[in-house]
Amino acid sequence: MSLTLSQLLKPWGEFEFQHDVVVQQLQLDSRKVTQGDVFVAIQGHAVDGRQFIDKAILNGASAVIADSDAQHVSDSIEYKDKVAIIYLEHIGTQLSQLAGRLYHFAPMQLIGITGTNGKTTISQLIAQWLELLGQKAAVMGTTGNGFLDNLQPAVNTTGNAIEIQQTLSQLQQQGADYTALEISSHGLVQGRVKTLSFAAAAFTNLSRDHLDYHGSMEEYAKAKFSLFSQHDCQHKIINADDAFGQQWLQQLPEAVSVSLSAPTAPLSHKALWATDVEYSDAGIRMDIDGTWGQAQLQTPLIGAFNASNVMVALATLLSLGFELEQLVSTAPQLKPVIGRMELFQAEISSLTESSSMTDSTSYPKIVVDYAHTPDALEKALMALRVHCKGKLWSIFGCGGDRDTGKRPMMTEISERLADVSIITDDNPRSEDPAQIVADMLKGAQHPEHIQVIHSRYQACQYAVEHAQENDIILLAGKGHEDYQIIQGQTLHYSDRETAKTLLGLAL
Repeated sequence: MSLTLSQLLKPWGEFEFQHDVVVQQLQLDSRKVTQGDVFVAIQGHAVDGRQFIDKAILNGASAVIADSDAQHVSDSIEYKDKVAIIYLEHIGTQLSQLAGRLYHFAPMQLIGITGTNGKTTISQLIAQWLELLGQKAAVMGTTGNGFLDNLQPAVNTTGNAIEIQQTLSQLQQQGADYTALEISSHGLVQGRVKTLSFAAAAFTNLSRDHLDYHGSMEEYAKAKFSLFSQHDCQHKIINADDAFGQQWLQQLPEAVSVSLSAPTAPLSHKALWATDVEYSDAGIRMDIDGTWGQAQLQTPLIGAFNASNVMVALATLLSLGFELEQLVSTAPQLKPVIGRMELFQAEISSLTESSSMTDSTSYPKIVVDYAHTPDALEKALMALRVHCKGKLWSIFGCGGDRDTGKRPMMTEISERLADVSIITDDNPRSEDPAQIVADMLKGAQHPEHIQVIHSRYQACQYAVEHAQENDIILLAGKGHEDYQIIQGQTLHYSDRETAKTLLGLAL
């Protein structure tokens, strides 16, 4: 459905224009404006979009919607080169409503996932499961937007309000029945999903992250909770094994409680829980019980936190009306998510003569994971300890220009849970990597026992050359990412490629 400019702006007032134009697209970036687009010029946190109105008009903008100020009062119109510039008050906080009037994606259903860790895994497990059940499902989040076999890169976990609805509209046109969206705390605070209606929304867990933005865990938690308290969510799924989840369940009597252990008291909520969980090299086997009945579920994922991720995904789909029997029967076909506890293991037939190791039987396993918060690193190491018959190696770093408080925490966790710890660079960004390492070493009881190797490739190479066959090396922090940001430059680098190269596997 197409709208004219006056129709688009109807909630903000009755505007009369010299020439009422049909709105093709909304654009926040003047560089992306093409003929017929409407440029939305907001006063952002870092950049004032109103500085680029001339450029947008030059690029073909048919109209401009801009934040009002002392010089341009709200609801006023001025013309530049016959292009209308409409000034509105606080338009930046109303982008979701504005975009929602132009872009439409009914009858596609939306599933929102929020929390510190697990958003990507759960959203992709949901999409995989839906595909196995004959539905067409897409995802939007950290690893990209689109269908799982053709993800398009995304700059942020949750895009801006206009990008989100543009993308959803495109996915619906491509046949998506469902889209699972990762919802970041930034996206919630900034109102990027404000007017979306979610068929279901799920909470994974909450641990220290983004305090450089939110200031405190209380504010961070408040941002996450707003998905359930201030947004339109038909079904709400909460991880009861998380302390914040337990609190939220008391405030959300309509929510579904999810746990890896049986309840100790009668539940007033709909609920799904595990009565028995077994971990092996083949994956996870769980006996489950709850509102939808009893069953046994087998999946090839690794670790306790992935057991929780599977349960949250399962409860979400059960809430949407899918049958337990169908979900359990298709669970063995689920695949680990790229860069999320992804196992790389050398095969004798794949070893190359150029390898730095002469004894093929001494190759360790390498697990690549996105863990870049204290909680995620702790859970990854604890999960791998169950599978490790030899030494557990931990290679990790901390990002520059981000929360410095978590740096010593990461080191304390690695020193406590791994047998060997190697500190390396993550994304130093504009910071001196040596200073980041110095901050990290403050958390060490015995810093003399911790290796510091700034090159991620060389750090992993050192571990592979010194590890034994039964050892496991956790390469944490980058996951699916194929770049490093160093002194403002984005350089190609991939932990997954590093693992494959050092184990003699095909890239």
